[in-house]
Amino acid sequence: MSPSSPLLTDAASRRLLVVADSDSYVKWGAALASTLPVWWTSRLVVLQSPVMPSGRQLVDALAGTRFAPADAEVHHLDDLDVVVDGFDPHAVLLSLRGPFVRVVAPRLEAREARPVLVSGFPGLTIPAVKKAVIYREQTDLVVLHSRREVREFRANAAELAIDRRFGLATLPFLSSSEAMPAASAAASDRTDLVFAAQAKVPREREERVRVLEALAAHARRNPERRVVVKVRARRGEAQTHYEEHDYADLLADLADGIPANLVVEDGPMAEKLARATALVTASSTAALEAVALGLPVLLLDDFGVSPAMINTVFEGSGLFGSMDELVEGRFRHADAAWLADNYFHGRDADDWVGRLHGLVEAREIVPLPRLQRRHDLVGGALRTAYERRRMLGRYDRSVLGAASWAAGLAARVVVRGLHRLRRRLTGEREPELAIAIDTPASANAGEQPVR
Repeated sequence: MSPSSPLLTDAASRRLLVVADSDSYVKWGAALASTLPVWWTSRLVVLQSPVMPSGRQLVDALAGTRFAPADAEVHHLDDLDVVVDGFDPHAVLLSLRGPFVRVVAPRLEAREARPVLVSGFPGLTIPAVKKAVIYREQTDLVVLHSRREVREFRANAAELAIDRRFGLATLPFLSSSEAMPAASAAASDRTDLVFAAQAKVPREREERVRVLEALAAHARRNPERRVVVKVRARRGEAQTHYEEHDYADLLADLADGIPANLVVEDGPMAEKLARATALVTASSTAALEAVALGLPVLLLDDFGVSPAMINTVFEGSGLFGSMDELVEGRFRHADAAWLADNYFHGRDADDWVGRLHGLVEAREIVPLPRLQRRHDLVGGALRTAYERRRMLGRYDRSVLGAASWAAGLAARVVVRGLHRLRRRLTGEREPELAIAIDTPASANAGEQPVR
């Protein structure tokens, strides 16, 4: 039934504008919008920024959603008001990295009879960090994907005195968590071990080569099996998070050469898992996709279990193992109690659509209240210009943005120098999770990398 069906009244028709930036957030926003009831009409806008996806990445990100690549409209941030005026959405899903939500939300929040503002995360957000809540303090509803995430984010919001609604939604690109069927493809069609690469971890070149060596060893032991290193971006393509060492480039470092059945491929993860017998990763939401399909999984713990490795959410899952076990082909299935608290709560527990409908209905009675920014206010207009420049990079058209960027970088260098001096004097260790500050594309401070 289409949104224009005569069985639906005008009052029941709803419009959602999805505003996205990077490949991960395009995938999540489009997939989440595709789970809305049929009386919602959705439109997708990709904002121009240093991390906007290529045409090929867009095809991959929109696979399996209601959107075709031609549906994705690319606009400059300054043109967003015109889009909103023309579409008149009841709600806007800000499918953006946290610092970009902070830039975009205020211009929508200040509109007369503004739409409901929704934000969220496309991947793993445990441990929940307060900065992620602060970035989204000017949105009405934050969509999360597990009972545990909701608990931790509500606790952070309470400590920050930020009164926000948090909605629960099954990760939209997972198979039905109620069924979690065993792999249904014929055994002869399932020939692959898939390694899901993650842009941020492991970080060091030597660590990545070690992973490739273990995959190559497994490939040599199992010549009948393809071992697929699944990457999200090709050389030169942007990602949500910067990847310093590309796996395709590192294949040349393998001591014993490249086995014929070890390959590097891009493309939609769902296509790779359709041919998979198992999945291995250091940290990736692809592990959840594999679990949903009933596939065995191995989470590599050779580099530790820590927030820096973005893998603490998997503690208690029973999925951790070493690269020696990867070589030997020993994979695992997740613990049932862990599943219930982490991403596999069952779709009947999802409440985000109901919360969204409640906000939309409230908006039709009285205008929604203003959502004031209450954190990180030092710097005023110069800080706001700096934050915009940080996210837009070369797409920022403002003179103040260029000036603030130069001043901001200089200030941050001084602050970092003072922090290093303090750590030297006190003996404090360097923080494990370092965030690059020198390029707008790297701006994701205070949030866990997602995949």
